[in-house]
Amino acid sequence: MHSIKSVLAEAAGTLASVSDSALLDAEVLLCMVLNKPRAYLRAWPDKPIQTEHLAAFKALIEQRQKGMPIAYITGNREFWSRDFQVTPDVLIPRPDTELLIELSLELIPANVPFKIIDLGTGSGIIAITLAAERPHAQVTATDFSLAALDVAQLNADKHHINNVRFYQSDWFADVPAIDKFNLIISNPPYIAEDDSHLQQGDVRFEPQTALRAAEQGLSDIKTIATAARDYLEPYGHLLIEHGYDQMQQVQNLFKDLHYDNVQTHTDLSGQPRVTYGQWTSR
Repeated sequence: MHSIKSVLAEAAGTLASVSDSALLDAEVLLCMVLNKPRAYLRAWPDKPIQTEHLAAFKALIEQRQKGMPIAYITGNREFWSRDFQVTPDVLIPRPDTELLIELSLELIPANVPFKIIDLGTGSGIIAITLAAERPHAQVTATDFSLAALDVAQLNADKHHINNVRFYQSDWFADVPAIDKFNLIISNPPYIAEDDSHLQQGDVRFEPQTALRAAEQGLSDIKTIATAARDYLEPYGHLLIEHGYDQMQQVQNLFKDLHYDNVQTHTDLSGQPRVTYGQWTSR
């Protein structure tokens, strides 16, 4: 008899060499097959698994054993306490990016109009979260990938968000020149093209165009920060996520472009992760 407990133990052993959270991965996938919460697994550890459920579970475990990220197998990932749909067309949301949300919410007034643009929106997690938390804000979100924009629109619809608009653009290329924003925010590609981490873990399966950037990972950050000056309202804000080892280069870039109040904020691990600048020059 294949019980919940025995099936999980076997699957965790199978995944131990490819995952740092093998048991959790197995539990998430079994819950998906059974359409039950994780509490169910603990309440009924000796409950037998039906043959068709066991076959489906083993197929999912095989995908995970090959390295496929859990988020792509299940089709969703939580971010800022909301569930977002994800596909291999978009990056998997990561906890570190919640720092962008925290910093943005400190800048966005709660009850007055405020114009925001999220560049390279992917699954839409940043734009949708800000639109939900600040319903008076007018949020624009762009991506050059139509497949990513489809995912983002699905997520906006899922969360009943109507104060965000999505359209295709390679950074600012198709943003109307007359549009001005109080906040420009982005989590752009910032991994150097020869970085060995691109061949490891989940990132092997994520869209490389959303990860890799030329000039040691700085080219897209330079493009955004340079063009943003023409799209910011006076005293507008720029927030860009970057690599843990890029703080000095990004700060220097912001200062060379004449942003004021340049500062870098650290993520949950204490690593420099988001740099801020204010556009006061006119």
